[in-house]
Amino acid sequence: MLTFTIRRLLTAIPTLLFISFIIFLIVKLSPSDPTAGLPLTIPPEVREQIRESLGVNDPIFVQYFKWLKLMMWDEPLHLIDGWLGTSLAPEDGTRIISYQTRSPVMDLIVQRMPQTLWVVGTSYIVGILIALPLGIISAYRQYSVFDQVGTFISMVGFSVPTFFTGVLFIVIFAVNLGWFPSVYDTTHEVTDWDSFIVQLKQIIMPVMVLGLFNASQISRYMRASMLDNLNQDYVRTARAKGLTEKVVVLVHVLRNSMIPVITVIALNIPAVFGGAIITEQVFKVNGIGQLLIIAIQGGDVPVVQTVSFIFAILIVLFNLLADILYGILDPRIRYD
Repeated sequence: MLTFTIRRLLTAIPTLLFISFIIFLIVKLSPSDPTAGLPLTIPPEVREQIRESLGVNDPIFVQYFKWLKLMMWDEPLHLIDGWLGTSLAPEDGTRIISYQTRSPVMDLIVQRMPQTLWVVGTSYIVGILIALPLGIISAYRQYSVFDQVGTFISMVGFSVPTFFTGVLFIVIFAVNLGWFPSVYDTTHEVTDWDSFIVQLKQIIMPVMVLGLFNASQISRYMRASMLDNLNQDYVRTARAKGLTEKVVVLVHVLRNSMIPVITVIALNIPAVFGGAIITEQVFKVNGIGQLLIIAIQGGDVPVVQTVSFIFAILIVLFNLLADILYGILDPRIRYD
């Protein structure tokens, strides 16, 4: 397993380099101008000087290697310098700077990341807690009323896009019933019980929108995996030995059924961050998704490139994690 992990990590380096170049090329070749948001009274020669200072007119490969150096070396050192108080940050203070805000891109990401992690992480946990029992009971009571209702809800939750579900939740629970706020207030601080209730109310709708989507997919995998194992010979042997039905299902069947499901859960984590982009826009969550949308609308190339590359890193890392977990949970798998 150690050899496999090291080999995959080494393979991930050229993979990420290739992905970074594709992301840089696609975003850079898009029709965007860093001076487009400046006042119209600024003379053309001043605009050209601004482009020169930003390196926009450099050859594409020169721009790429400058961006890659900042992304892979200078920015991590600045983060270490900020977190640990070390002196590893470059002395010239080179950073990836946002065209729109003139702020370091990584600082913007660090400021918004807690909100995204809070909403996405909570929704994924809620989705898993709903999906696993739903899939287990649906498989054990196949074709029952519970199974039919669970299948219908799962199909609806997986088929309907999150932006439609989010707007529907706002209309029903915020506008008509008035139970929850329609906008997520990222400046709210939890200081006492009343403020905690306010925080809980404003997070319920975005968490349930993402949680419903996640639970719909995971529950289908859980049900299918349970059905495959319920008909295996070892289940009939366990029942013939006199084991209770609870032990057979929750110990023997569930343990083997969780192997592919855990892999799916690990692989879906990056996709949840992608889905949260739209949900954050619907509920005005001041997170990474909203930062990316604003950057795309404003032609803020450095922000779009950096956030997209972070998503690519998450996908590669969680693919590696899924493979490792699969090998740990299933003793029949040997990578070495």
